[in-house]
Amino acid sequence: MNAHKLKYILVFITPALIFLSIYLAGIWVFIAPIYVFGLIPILEFIFTGTNKNFDKLEEEIVKKDRYYDYVLYLLVPIQVALLVYFLIKVDNPQYMLWEKLGMTIAFGLSCGALGINAAHELGHRNTWYEQLMSKILLASTQYLHFFIEHNRGHHKNVSTDEDPASSRYGENLYSFYFRSVKDSWFSAWHLETDRLKKANLSFWSLHNEMLIYQVIQASMLLLIYFIFGWKVMLLYIGAATIGFLLLETVNYIEHYGLRRKKVGEAYYEKTLPIHSWNSNHSLGRILLLELSRHSDHHYMANRKYQILRHFDDSPQMPAGYPAMMLLSFFPPLWFMVMHKQIEKYKATQEGIALA
Repeated sequence: MNAHKLKYILVFITPALIFLSIYLAGIWVFIAPIYVFGLIPILEFIFTGTNKNFDKLEEEIVKKDRYYDYVLYLLVPIQVALLVYFLIKVDNPQYMLWEKLGMTIAFGLSCGALGINAAHELGHRNTWYEQLMSKILLASTQYLHFFIEHNRGHHKNVSTDEDPASSRYGENLYSFYFRSVKDSWFSAWHLETDRLKKANLSFWSLHNEMLIYQVIQASMLLLIYFIFGWKVMLLYIGAATIGFLLLETVNYIEHYGLRRKKVGEAYYEKTLPIHSWNSNHSLGRILLLELSRHSDHHYMANRKYQILRHFDDSPQMPAGYPAMMLLSFFPPLWFMVMHKQIEKYKATQEGIALA
């Protein structure tokens, strides 16, 4: 097995540490968050990554290699197993409240890193079974509408004010949370209603995916309530919330302050690598299934994670995605770093093209 294939085994470190956090309890419940937001950001200042891309022959070989698909698929049963295990553990009266909250944070990381991040990759695939796996993962974190809004809304409107998930210059993370979560949900309803009208299908039918998604999510909550009780249900909602807020944090940093120019009254220029923040930092790339090579993902959304490319003209994050996520929690520091980064990029030949 070559180094490129072998490195993706590291994807499973995160769920392993999440399991240990829940299993060991006590002070060990904080292993996973310390790893994600402590150790990884520090190590990424050492392992800064590479801007190397595959040549055409290598890319074709790697793209067709099913190994990379199996790594992705395996995350689905792992997430489902962690969900069940989390519910059982936090229902145990022997654990103190702070331990259960620690377990909730740990599983919340799983909802973000596995539940939504892996779902994002699978949701861009074309087969019915990969899209089904994506929906299973999104259901585990109560964020099924992401499947509609991300694929039909975000990729169309990215880096414009019409996109709820594209943060605006000067907007802090916490304001963004409220706007993006709310507007993305309503956007998904709008997109689905529009699709049904064009297909001459009834809103009140099994064809309405958003309606079905709400039923599925409500049913999950009711099932957890009847089996484990309201306290466990609330802890699960807390973990799911952590999961989708991690997603929204990634959304916040991915396009901050970058805008596409308007062409005429109703259209925007084509989405280019200059409209997404990129990072080649090795560990964040592996942890997030190459999501940090985000410029190429938006340039060609159907490219599989293992062959995403670096573009010299795309804006580069000063640190890896985990470190930048951590920085975004502190708006004054975020603005200080990123506004300088934006001005620096806009002074380049590529950056001049930004709106």
